[in-house]
Amino acid sequence: MTTSTSDASARRLLIVGPPGAGKGTQAVRLAEELSIPAISTGDIFRANVSGETELGVLAKSYMDSGEYVPDSVTNDMVRSRLAEDDAKDGFLLDGYPRTLDQVEALDGILAELDTSLDAVLLLVVETEEVVGRLVERGREQGRSDDTEETIRRRLEVYAEQTAPLIDVYEKRDLVRRVDGMASIDEVTTSLREALTDR
Repeated sequence: MTTSTSDASARRLLIVGPPGAGKGTQAVRLAEELSIPAISTGDIFRANVSGETELGVLAKSYMDSGEYVPDSVTNDMVRSRLAEDDAKDGFLLDGYPRTLDQVEALDGILAELDTSLDAVLLLVVETEEVVGRLVERGREQGRSDDTEETIRRRLEVYAEQTAPLIDVYEKRDLVRRVDGMASIDEVTTSLREALTDR
């Protein structure tokens, strides 16, 4: 497939970065600009947690200890979401895939839908900046999963499990690195440019 990546064609996207890098904020902004849905596994998990569903109770036990929700649950949820009508012309995934097994699962899901990823947007930030951001967010929002100890554990899990998938997407020439330390508006501009500068 030799389609060129422009803002018109780069519509099946993945945003990656450590917890607290600003993925959620940027995903919503970019998805609005591109008129595609921002699909966040975190939002779906939190909705289940606040609704105290069976999945929510299970997910909370993992999230509170800084661990990830099991792949089988997450894969089925993503498969169902990407099959919905609003995702047919594109999507921006935030928070998935997080492991090499999930990369393989996503490849399978996209193959079923006869499509593939156009780009992987990687937000690069410094660890101590992320810890500071998340501790502050935890205080402001009263989030039980944002204690410093849990945050540092989540960053360790990210390094162990998620960083290797970036290597996979690098080999496919999909990764676009963006400085996540800049202001929100500057990061949005950089992401937009990363999709058009090919």
